[in-house]
Amino acid sequence: MKAKKSSEAVELQQIPNIGKAVAQDLRALGITRPEQLIGKDGLELYRKLNQATGVRHDPCMADTLMAAVDFMNGGTPKPWWAFTSKRKMLLTK
Repeated sequence: MKAKKSSEAVELQQIPNIGKAVAQDLRALGITRPEQLIGKDGLELYRKLNQATGVRHDPCMADTLMAAVDFMNGGTPKPWWAFTSKRKMLLTK
């Protein structure tokens, strides 16, 4: 069951947009609990994931991580694609 607010997320997969595979990627970065995303930077997590795996993940993964961080910082649940334009803007700077 997906959390409707950050305080309800006890497991990574309860965060909107986070499924089994993304939860596994987060664990590879040392993030095992939802609250560990508070105050993080989704784009920085994306860069670290690429570095840790030696693979350039699809940019949509950055959007997903940005959505997860936003949610855990108190944002409302939004689909990952709601962060695509923000990611593109940040990456062109």
